[in-house]
Amino acid sequence: MFYRDERLALFIDGSNLYAAAKSLGFDIDYKLLRQEFMRRGKLLRAFYYTALLENDDYSPIRPLVDWLHYNGFSMVTKPAKEYIDSQGRRKVKGNMDIELTVDAMELAPHVDHIVLFSGDGDFRPLVDALQRKGVRVSVVSTIRSQPPMIADELRRQADNFIELEELKEVIGRPPREPREPREVEAVEETADQ
Repeated sequence: MFYRDERLALFIDGSNLYAAAKSLGFDIDYKLLRQEFMRRGKLLRAFYYTALLENDDYSPIRPLVDWLHYNGFSMVTKPAKEYIDSQGRRKVKGNMDIELTVDAMELAPHVDHIVLFSGDGDFRPLVDALQRKGVRVSVVSTIRSQPPMIADELRRQADNFIELEELKEVIGRPPREPREPREVEAVEETADQ
């Protein structure tokens, strides 16, 4: 439930939202996403969190990050860290949970409603803390993928759960074909080594 006069802020866990949309077979049109939530209330801020591979000549997410930055999103990025796992595979980690949490707590006194685009169960304590400050929290993710992309405890804690698939007609577009034939590894969140 949204009210036209409430002050809204969007907090987008980039890698989590990307994975959820991909599991449902569509890409997010961020211009339409921003417009949809401007329609639902007084949108004060739209934050987008992602880690970037700084040492690659071409980062597949760089054009999106640049576009978002110039089109009304507050970008929060940090360098991703590369490491070799126990099987000798190259892995990338870039967890943005702390940055998102700090920003949400700082903005809480200035908003009525926060929309969190993530299914990560680590955010359950954040949602609880925001609610204790009088902020309503909606969580956008999906239970329709196999396995579901939202942690049950996060869905239960939220004031409102928005099924991402139900936004597909409003904020979605068909997935693009990759520009380069090489396979690009997605940034993955892992526990600290």
